[in-house]
Amino acid sequence: MPELFRFYGFLFFFYSREHEPIHVHVEGAGGVAIFDYDENSDGFILREKRNIKANDLKRITQVIIDNQDIIIKRWKEYFGWRR
Repeated sequence: MPELFRFYGFLFFFYSREHEPIHVHVEGAGGVAIFDYDENSDGFILREKRNIKANDLKRITQVIIDNQDIIIKRWKEYFGWRR
C-alpha cells in the first residue's frame, strides 16, 4: 500500500493494485473516503465517504486540493501511467 502522507490523523494512500481513474483513499478516525480525479474539472471529486465528520471532510478535501499535483505525480510514478 503506497502511503502518500498523513494529515490531521488521516492516512492518504493508494492500494498497490489500483484501477483508473486516478484516485486517493483516505482513512482515519473510524472513517474512510475515496476521491477520484476528474480531468474535466482538473480536480478531485468525492466518490465515497463513510463515518467522516463534516469538519474532517473539509480538512481532508483541502489537503487533497493543496497536494493535487503530488497525488497525480505519485500515481503516475507508481503505476507507470501515462497520457
